[in-house]
Amino acid sequence: MAGMTQVVPPFTSGEDLTAKARIRIAAMELYAENGEDGTSMRAIAGAAGVTVGLLVHHFGTKERIGEAVEEQLVDYFAHAIARVPVAGTPAEFAAARDDVVTSMLAANPVIVNYLRRTILDPTTPRGARLLQRLTELTRTEVAKARAAGVASTTRTEAAQVIGVMVRQLGQQFLQPMIDAMWEQLTEPDELTTGKPQLEVRVHG
Repeated sequence: MAGMTQVVPPFTSGEDLTAKARIRIAAMELYAENGEDGTSMRAIAGAAGVTVGLLVHHFGTKERIGEAVEEQLVDYFAHAIARVPVAGTPAEFAAARDDVVTSMLAANPVIVNYLRRTILDPTTPRGARLLQRLTELTRTEVAKARAAGVASTTRTEAAQVIGVMVRQLGQQFLQPMIDAMWEQLTEPDELTTGKPQLEVRVHG
């Protein structure tokens, strides 16, 4: 499937994909484009190059495929963050973690598209669970960083967790809004010049 290699993160690049992995990747791509409710088991099987029977063999139900996609996405963040050594000043450590997450997302645009569709609607069960899991992952990592002395302890842990998530995900979620406003306010011959990139800053 075209684009499938995009969702192979740097820490596993070059690894042969199993049928189960191809199914998860195909499902993420289709969910990002059409939503989970708008994607059939048959569509996932076709995109992954497997039979519907194999989907049932590996996952049982469509709900379980969705859960596997959710787990995979959280793993992408966890593995990317784990690549950063626990060292340096709090500012250096935070910058290094932000950079590695930004690089992972830039290399895997389908993850960004999936997040935009899923997590921006926390009223849905999948969106709410995904937001909770990413928040919990971030809280665990912030607690480790504070204990190791590479994160400030002058702010509350809750404020730090929210700050990290806003820095790492804010641009990914809000850039389409900036792009739309730019297209509305700019003459056609100016669209390709000076296009603003969103910069998210967290103070306090």
